[in-house]
Amino acid sequence: MSDSEDKPVANGFIALVTVAVVVGLLAGIAILIGTKVMGVGDESASSEDTAGATLYLPEPSETDRDDGPLVTLVPGQETSSSESAEESDKADDEKSKKPKDEITLSPGASQVSPGDELYLSGVYPTGEGAVLDIEIRLEDHAWQEFPVDVSVSGSTFTTYVITSQVGKIQWRVVDKKRNLKSNAVSVTYG
Repeated sequence: MSDSEDKPVANGFIALVTVAVVVGLLAGIAILIGTKVMGVGDESASSEDTAGATLYLPEPSETDRDDGPLVTLVPGQETSSSESAEESDKADDEKSKKPKDEITLSPGASQVSPGDELYLSGVYPTGEGAVLDIEIRLEDHAWQEFPVDVSVSGSTFTTYVITSQVGKIQWRVVDKKRNLKSNAVSVTYG
C-alpha cells in the first residue's frame, strides 16, 4: 500500500480544502467582474456626482417656548382654512383669559363598546410631574375614583381606561395635591 492510500481521512480533508479554495477564487473573480460591470466602487463616477454637494448646519439658538399647545383639536371636528384661522384667533383670546392652572381633558372617542379601550388625553400646563387621579361618574351617581392614575410629562398626559359599564359615562382627572379638576367628558358605552 502507498502512503496516500493509508490516510483516507487526511486525503479527504486535503481534497475538501482544495475544492473550497478553488470555489472561493471563482466566486471572488465573479464578484469582482460583477462589480466592474455594474460600476460599484467606481471612484471616478462618484467623485463627479458629489463634487458640488455640501452640508450646512446653522448654529443653534434659543427660541421662545409657549407653555401650552399651539393648536388643540377636538376629535371628529373638521374646519376649512378660513374657519380655522378665525377659530385660532378666538382660541388665542380664550387662552389669554383662561388661568394657566386649568386641566383640559379630551376623550379618544365619543362612543365605545363595553370592554374596549378608551384613550383619555389632556393638557396641564403647570402640572409637570403631577400624578392625576381618574374619576368616573355613572349616569345618576356621584364621582368615584377609578383605579388608574396618569402622570403629566411635558404639560400633557395620556392613558386609557376600560370599563364594562353601559350607558352614558363621564370621566375627569383630578390633581388632589392642588385641588384642581379637569372638565368632564361624556362617552356613550354600548
